[in-house]
Amino acid sequence: QVQLVESGGGLVQAGGSLRLSCAASGSMFRFVAMGWYRQAPGKQRESVTTITAGGSTNYADSVKGRFTFSRDIAKNTMYLQMNDLKPEDTAVYYCNAKSRLTSQDYWGQGTQVTVSS
Repeated sequence: QVQLVESGGGLVQAGGSLRLSCAASGSMFRFVAMGWYRQAPGKQRESVTTITAGGSTNYADSVKGRFTFSRDIAKNTMYLQMNDLKPEDTAVYYCNAKSRLTSQDYWGQGTQVTVSS
């Protein structure tokens, strides 16, 4: 059973920074893709950034140049560094991992990020 546990959300002023963490139970080599998604009130969940098994990283246009995805294989942890935050970045952020073996998607519990103007 795969578990993804997130941490690092909170309240920050516009222009500030936050780093989200997502710790996986077990080796990250089990995943063919990983990423971060977010869901704002009244909106659908959207992709923020994803990384494929080949190492290709994609970012939503709205976060390019401000957000950075990284991972520490030894710690089985992925990160989302968010800089120059804007009120429109306010959302619940979820980490995601897709099983290499079954293609099943796993999700973190979500962490609230609130950016005040």
